[in-house]
Amino acid sequence: MASRTRRHGPATSLPARDGSPRRRLPMRLLLPMLVLVAMMAMLMLRGYVHSEILADHRIQPEAATDKVPEKILDGGPVIDTRSGRTTSLKVPDHRLVLTFDDGPDPTWTPKVLDVLKRHHAHAVFFVTGTMTSRYPDLVRRMVAEGHEVGVHTFNHPDLSFQSHKRIDWELSQTQLAISGAAGIRTSLFRPPYSSFADAMDDESWPVTQYIGTRGYITVVNNTDSEDWQKPGVDRIIRNATPHGGKGAIVLMHDSGGDRHQTVQALDRFLPMLQKQGYAFDNLTEALDAPSAHTEVTGVGLWKGRAWIFLVQASDDITAVMVVALAIIGGLVIGRFVLMLLLSGAHARRVRRRGFSWGLPVTEPVSVLVPAYNEAKCIENTVRSLMASEHPIEVIVIDDGSSDGTARIVEELGLPNVRVVRQLNAGKPAALNRGLANARYDIIVMMDGDTVFEPATVRELVQPFGDRRVGAVAGNAKVGNRDSMIGAWQHIEYVMGFNLDRRMYDIMRCMPTIPGAVGAFRRSALERVGGMSDDTLAEDTDITMAMHRDGWRVVYAEKARAWTEAPETVQQLWSQRYRWSYGTMQAIWKHRRALVEKGPSGRFGRVGLPLVSLFMVVAPLLAPLIDVFLLYGVVFGPTQRTIVAWFGVLAVQVVCAAYAFRLDRERMTHLISLPLQQILYRQLMYVVLLQSWITALTGGRLRWQKLRRTGVVEAPGGPVPSQRPRAASSDRRPVA
Repeated sequence: MASRTRRHGPATSLPARDGSPRRRLPMRLLLPMLVLVAMMAMLMLRGYVHSEILADHRIQPEAATDKVPEKILDGGPVIDTRSGRTTSLKVPDHRLVLTFDDGPDPTWTPKVLDVLKRHHAHAVFFVTGTMTSRYPDLVRRMVAEGHEVGVHTFNHPDLSFQSHKRIDWELSQTQLAISGAAGIRTSLFRPPYSSFADAMDDESWPVTQYIGTRGYITVVNNTDSEDWQKPGVDRIIRNATPHGGKGAIVLMHDSGGDRHQTVQALDRFLPMLQKQGYAFDNLTEALDAPSAHTEVTGVGLWKGRAWIFLVQASDDITAVMVVALAIIGGLVIGRFVLMLLLSGAHARRVRRRGFSWGLPVTEPVSVLVPAYNEAKCIENTVRSLMASEHPIEVIVIDDGSSDGTARIVEELGLPNVRVVRQLNAGKPAALNRGLANARYDIIVMMDGDTVFEPATVRELVQPFGDRRVGAVAGNAKVGNRDSMIGAWQHIEYVMGFNLDRRMYDIMRCMPTIPGAVGAFRRSALERVGGMSDDTLAEDTDITMAMHRDGWRVVYAEKARAWTEAPETVQQLWSQRYRWSYGTMQAIWKHRRALVEKGPSGRFGRVGLPLVSLFMVVAPLLAPLIDVFLLYGVVFGPTQRTIVAWFGVLAVQVVCAAYAFRLDRERMTHLISLPLQQILYRQLMYVVLLQSWITALTGGRLRWQKLRRTGVVEAPGGPVPSQRPRAASSDRRPVA
């Protein structure tokens, strides 16, 4: 439809340095972009914390040891290279320092802490930044119960492969997580994939030296329980027990897999060695040294807490996204299946031999054509009506056009065509004005940029043979499908609109009679108060009102109308923004149907939820598929992600092909379907999100006149021919 009421004023702008106006990005465009960026940022943050991004799983093979000082190779497991030192320390006799790597783990770390607490033992937990960020409460508990924590890097890379910059990043990010979790910093460090001191080689020694320059003491081990191999509880205890009363640093793990053997071994190991006179201390207690922990205050503490908050938020948001995607994905697949079944049932019903709606409808009907500045289209529209196989009168309601639309119609001098002029008041007012001037009891409504086939009116009005039918939706088709955007909209019209209408017809809850081609019983229109200007989607509004008043609304597949779809991104944006926002307004206006009885209640509890879910909510979440696709392709698992996406695409191709077959359309247009799913859907998502923001912020959207070219002509056959316009400046390439 083309009639408009108020227009937007000029866009707000600021003067640039050269004095020319500088346009500001509207907030309703900026916010959708920010939401998209924030969603990607949350997903990227989660991927980083879960070691899906920037993770390096390479492990350095053994190397020579000729550059490692002998006193390090022959020394203890505590290595101090701070301030140029090259010293090592051993744990005194009858003192054991239990160390646990790779945690904290939400399942096994609490069990380990419970055993340590029960036996009054302390330990050292070398935590990774990824796990600390995800489970900060466990690190807080470690510190509160007297254990020490040490840095085990952020996401566990072999540091011998890494640059100094990457090493600094691993250290600082882990310290940031520890600060946010427990409010402390630590000077203890254990390199990933480390072993005994005599395993230090020419690749790992430079890293140890550099770690010392950053203020850390490197802690390896001299007793390996080998619990990671799950050799059995008895074997773990034997491996962890030092000989001859010697002190030791024992390597265990509280994360990285099933650690039930570790927990069981620990519960037996602690009392057994305590009876032998061993003390289980943290490292600084065993060495009688100052604590390795330093309290963090001020900005450092708040930065750590902010990091923990963001990580928790990214996990929570991503979890919600995954659940929402699964739910919506399931509902969409279910809807596809339902569409295939019910649309097939609809086609079989209306195409079976001998089917009729009742007695044939032969009486004349009134065709209302509201028009605002449709000079380029109106002649094609009116002439297509003159070829109608059904008796009609045509009423063109000129809604204050300034381009001579009314004059063009009058100069045609066609029979049974009248022009009604009014000041610009909007499409609903124009239709009501036409209704007041109509002579007949059946009213056909169409847009001023649409053309009918000769059989369209006849096919459109036949369902009124059933006295229960109050309105009929026709089959709107894209006439200008020769551009990429036009081809995408052609797919959308055939699959997304007409297949839907078949399903909704069977379910008796069709949400919208298209403004391009619809018919109404006059008495039904009058009972619901005529066309309303309460919303910007007057076609959806009137359809819902019909349902609530108890009328049937059906779909006439053979009543084809050819409309001119927007040809540029800007025009498409304007149209779909109005449609989305108007649909939300209509849903809100008719919300009381949810609790009412009778036909209104039936529509409210069946139709409104379906419209809300699949026209407002699901499209808003659909881009999650593409967000996760992009993430999965880049960061893995690439193969499974691509297979899953092609699986979803295959379902859509099947539905689209079935819809095209029902509408007897050429399948060649489906070539652009994959690209439509990637690009067109994102545009529709941003439009819908902008509509949501407009609705939630109480904004008011106004009609915007779409720029027409008149490219769709009156059909000479079943498909309209198109006037050559190669020299016209009105048709611009797709932006």
